Amino acid sequence: MKSVLAIILGGGAGTRLYPLTKLRAKPAVPVAGKYRLIDIPVSNCINSEIFKIYVLTQFNSASLNRHIARTYNFAGFTEGFAEVLAAQQTPENLSWFQGTADAVRQYLWLMEEWDVEDYLILSGDHLYRMDYRQFVQRHRDTGADITLSVLPIDDRRASDFGLIKIDGSGRIINFSEKPKGEAKAEMRVDTTVLGLTPEQAQEQPYIASMGIYVFKRDVLIKLLKDASQWTDFGKEILPAAAADHNIQAYLFEGYWEDIGTIEAFYHANLALTQQPMPPFSFYDENAPIYTRARYLPPTKMLDCQVVESMLSEGCILKNCRIEHSVLGVRARVESGCVIQDSLIMGADFYQPFAERQTNCERTPIPVGIGSNTTIRRAIIDKNARIGCDVHIVNKDNIQEAEKESQGFYIRSGIIVVLKNAVIPDGTVI
Repeated sequence: MKSVLAIILGGGAGTRLYPLTKLRAKPAVPVAGKYRLIDIPVSNCINSEIFKIYVLTQFNSASLNRHIARTYNFAGFTEGFAEVLAAQQTPENLSWFQGTADAVRQYLWLMEEWDVEDYLILSGDHLYRMDYRQFVQRHRDTGADITLSVLPIDDRRASDFGLIKIDGSGRIINFSEKPKGEAKAEMRVDTTVLGLTPEQAQEQPYIASMGIYVFKRDVLIKLLKDASQWTDFGKEILPAAAADHNIQAYLFEGYWEDIGTIEAFYHANLALTQQPMPPFSFYDENAPIYTRARYLPPTKMLDCQVVESMLSEGCILKNCRIEHSVLGVRARVESGCVIQDSLIMGADFYQPFAERQTNCERTPIPVGIGSNTTIRRAIIDKNARIGCDVHIVNKDNIQEAEKESQGFYIRSGIIVVLKNAVIPDGTVI
């Protein structure tokens, strides 16, 4: 794996994840209480012995830069690094990244400096665990110019993905980006070629691209330089290359979720609380997910009822009920609170003890969840100050709302309280 360079695409402005992306890049969005999205592909690389990692991003890069600098220090690994490459204007190129392929193209001069055999292109907003060594080995064994990681998918979700068709040898012969109607029907294939049983193939007659690619070094360089007008891998580069390049499919059989929307992000986080076995587990000792070491004290609970939930370190909970929820680092929940089906991201700091007495008459409102507050089906971003006797329950069942001036949004019926927002005592949402 020393001859593989990983390139993680940080994505665009993250509008589908807004307001979680208001103050941070999409890969820097917290997940599972104590991690960030970028930790998933970087950890997969480390566990696969790939230590040359670039992260390409152009929006709100400060927190992502800080997280990677504090977390991934490869001292002792030969030439190992994890480095953010933010979009920049140069005399030769005055434009920002125009798409996934254009982002790589603009830093191709830097990629070419490394004496590697393959480029591994990854996304920064997926939740999955993969051994890239098997992926790259399949790419080399088949003599492929390009290999895509794919998974079989059912008819209901097929239009949400880029679909591919393969021949009997597993070679990709056609692409279609998020097709619908007749165009989607034309992309049906016999997925038994990938090793599925006839019953499984009938239920999942489509093959979806995961947005994870391996390119031979020279192939990627030539494709990007010869067609400077193409800016996106899935929509332009790969469909055009299928005619005269050996593009192979690699079947991924584990859990994978694109969490690029608020709804997908919410459900992926809460699914982690499932017992006895969630769809994705952070408890695999053979392939751990790494993140920044914060050296926080253990979580402290006083007369609390916690059901089917995950609590990160450093939380302080008093006489409350937590049900089917995920609490992030330093989360503070006062007495009389009920938290259900929610993601509480916690805080970046502790306030002095004098400011944190359980007293609803104190001003300003302290960081955390005030006494006698009820929160259901919500995402509370970091450092939010929720007052006493607040009800965040979407009482009118509103599906979409933009109330940024009031400190919250509603996306797909899920209330999202902004980072650093202040919700006054007695507020009902």
